[in-house]
Amino acid sequence: MTALELRRAAIEADGERARHRAIVDSARDFGIVVTDLQGMITDWSAGAESLFGWSEREIVGQPIATVFTDEDREAGVPEREMADAATRGGGSDERWHQRRGGERFWGSGEMSPLRDEAGRHIGYVKVLRDRTEEHLAAQHLATAETRLRQAQEAGGIGLFTVEIAEDVLIPTPEFCRLYGMPVQDRYPASVIETRIVPQDRHLASTAASRSRGEASGEVEYRVRAAEGEDVRWIARKGVMEFDDAGVPLRFVGVARDITAKRQAIAALGRSEDRYRALFEAIDDGFCIIEFIDGPHGPMSDYVHVEANPGYERHSGISGVVGMTLREVDPTGADGWLELYGRVLETGEPVRFERYFAAAGRHIEVSAARVEPPERKQVSVLFRDIEARRRAEQAMRASEALARENIERVQLALSAGAIIGTWLWDLPTDRFTVDEPFARAVGLDPELAREGLSLDQVAATVHPDDRAGFAEAIGDAIARGGGYAHQYRVRRSDGHYYWIEANGRVDHAPDGTPLSFPGVLLDVDQRRAVEEERDRAAAALRALNETLEQRVAERSAELMKAEEQLRQSQKMEAVGQLTGGLAHDFNNLLAGVSGGLEMVGIRLKQGRLADVDKYVVAAQGSVRRAAALTHRLLAFSRRQTLDPRPTSVNALVSGLTDLIQRTVGPSIAVETVGAAGLWLTLVDPSQLENAVLNLCINARDAMPDGGRITIETANKWLDRNGARTHDMPEGQYLSLCVTDTGTGMTPDVIAKAFDPFFTTKPIGQGTGLGLSMIYGFAKQSGGQVRIYSEVGEGTTVCIYLPRHYGDAVEEGGSAVESPLPGAEAGETVLLVDDEPSVRMLITDVLEDLGYTVIEAADSAAGLKVLQSDVRIDLLVSDVGLPGGMNGRQMADAGRVVRPDLKVLFITGYAENSVIGNGYLEPGMRVLTKPFAVETLTARIRELVGG
Repeated sequence: MTALELRRAAIEADGERARHRAIVDSARDFGIVVTDLQGMITDWSAGAESLFGWSEREIVGQPIATVFTDEDREAGVPEREMADAATRGGGSDERWHQRRGGERFWGSGEMSPLRDEAGRHIGYVKVLRDRTEEHLAAQHLATAETRLRQAQEAGGIGLFTVEIAEDVLIPTPEFCRLYGMPVQDRYPASVIETRIVPQDRHLASTAASRSRGEASGEVEYRVRAAEGEDVRWIARKGVMEFDDAGVPLRFVGVARDITAKRQAIAALGRSEDRYRALFEAIDDGFCIIEFIDGPHGPMSDYVHVEANPGYERHSGISGVVGMTLREVDPTGADGWLELYGRVLETGEPVRFERYFAAAGRHIEVSAARVEPPERKQVSVLFRDIEARRRAEQAMRASEALARENIERVQLALSAGAIIGTWLWDLPTDRFTVDEPFARAVGLDPELAREGLSLDQVAATVHPDDRAGFAEAIGDAIARGGGYAHQYRVRRSDGHYYWIEANGRVDHAPDGTPLSFPGVLLDVDQRRAVEEERDRAAAALRALNETLEQRVAERSAELMKAEEQLRQSQKMEAVGQLTGGLAHDFNNLLAGVSGGLEMVGIRLKQGRLADVDKYVVAAQGSVRRAAALTHRLLAFSRRQTLDPRPTSVNALVSGLTDLIQRTVGPSIAVETVGAAGLWLTLVDPSQLENAVLNLCINARDAMPDGGRITIETANKWLDRNGARTHDMPEGQYLSLCVTDTGTGMTPDVIAKAFDPFFTTKPIGQGTGLGLSMIYGFAKQSGGQVRIYSEVGEGTTVCIYLPRHYGDAVEEGGSAVESPLPGAEAGETVLLVDDEPSVRMLITDVLEDLGYTVIEAADSAAGLKVLQSDVRIDLLVSDVGLPGGMNGRQMADAGRVVRPDLKVLFITGYAENSVIGNGYLEPGMRVLTKPFAVETLTARIRELVGG
């Protein structure tokens, strides 16, 4: 091998080794130590030498325990660290270490297993803090260079010629030495093949191939001079010479020993694998960054050219190789560029802690320039210190609390609140106290310096308190934690005094009691005060026993008076209600009875022309009486409703013209209908009456004119809203009528829903309007609320539950037509317990041509329904004698007559009786009193289908 070739191989090996050495030695603040499986040091970084003081020559081959302290070596810490690394894949190392001169330092790092390319466990890596600039593998690299140089000096170049025709090898002496043959002038050409190892013989030329002129120009193969000798690598290069006819004449070439080169390449590969394993084994994050020109000018960015797995573990960022700084942390890029740019410019390493925003954590960083500077590279070693910072903060807080507690104890001692302290070392049973403690328990203060036994202290405790004293101490030692107990002790004057012992028992991690420190408090005066307080409390309790009896008797009297007041208020309300009813019904009955009497008088006189006006007057009184009872039923929530799925927006729109005509031109009526308003299941006519009543009340509150706003909205009441409105949670729609009138006082609002309560002058209101609206809303599953301020106006809101379904289209207005007649054979079963009602309805039906069957109770009616008699329609009261109401009788009749048509007539009916307002197909309800035309039209509607 020529000197040039050897130099080139050395440069290649040196360049590769320099790259890996730069990676390791860039960790200037860390010492890296590598051992074999037995813990013998095999590698020692420059940082380790700076940290420990031993050179690599001194420490390599020594046990890893050398760098540990004497006590750690005795405790087997080095062996335990290696065992942890082998079993758990790594073991943290935070402890004191020992330098060469005997001085100690605190090292922070980790021991990890070292594996070869095949994954075999070949040793351990210990990484510690490093503040030196020496390289980890300097001595190993020098050894490799020496071996390479010796191989170059021992090598040579041999020339050879193979005569094709004779198949003879003519070698030079150097050639013979390369192949391990005795030096001689000629050899059979086949001798070369015998020296080549069997695995490489296919690379050599043979007599046959040479005779064809097919010898390889350049090959590399291994040769062995003799059995048992080392293998040597040979690089052979040759050319074939031909005569004018193209016949091969000879094969001429050169052979050189490339064993050193091959060994260097192999060593380089092993070194690279070794350093790569070391690189991967480092737990801390490591990367090499290279400065580049960026969008903000020259050297305004850098790219990550290499990173170990620890980078992702400590930063949480994966796939960083190839990413630029401005891609990783665009907001903090300028700060990082300034820090690492100074390292690149000055060559001075830095170490700092900084918050890494892109990773969301604090990191500790060491950075150094990768030489030469022209590479524009900086190596960065860092670790996540978020947990450490939290621990340090907790430690500082704990230290602050400890200082504060010490100050408090000192203050308490100086103030006399604490009269002594003790410390009981439980494993050694050594009980030490201060002099104030000894005096407090009546013992000689001199004993405090020598230490007391617990038995000596227990001897001063009052005999009645000793059992509790021993039990409290035993419990505290067993469970650990706080201890507090009061007992009496005898002092030097022979008297017993109350003291309180406060302390804490500390346990080891395995539960072993370790120490029991505490203080004594003088509570004798406090106990005296407590005893005096107890005596006073007993006397007070004796006084309170009679006082409580007197208070109980007075409370019973007050409760009785309150009950009498509530009863009086109830009677007042009932009196107001019955008085209003009596007043209104007396007026109505006067019109009915007077009209009927005048009809009788005129009939006797034969003055038939005057009869009609008295009949009309009587009928008017009857209608007003019916309206009054309907309002009372609405207030009591017992009116008979005809609920239907209703669009409230459409209903309000249809009422607007009527409302405007009712309130007059001086009042503007505005409607605000919510888009997408839900449907509600309600009696449309009753809702129309309610809206009209509210608008009339609003008109009366604005004598000088104003504005009425009718607004609808969807409401979703949660738990709080439902509690405020006194309603179940759920979906509702609201219909609100707002005026700009005089408003109401809180007292008026509280009574607004009472029957016959009105603020209008006598004769201008019944006081049933709002009570009717309230009853109608509650019966429909909703609620009514009033919001008002005096002088600002009033808003009355009706809340109705949402209905899922389609609205029912209302038919057009009825056209007056002659009363419908019965078809041939049509039969009606009439069930009513009131004879006068049966007579009236029977006469009407018979006049229309129907056959009528009467029954006075539900039992008789059901018997007819269960017979074979033709029944086209059942007309029944709801409240019936006979064991069943009208609805129950109709349901029983439909068992045998499934298509039976039913008309309920009632003046008073619980909703539950007729199905909570929901009737089956073929059933209708008619409220008493009713017009004959309405009755006959409803009958014809049901019978005709």
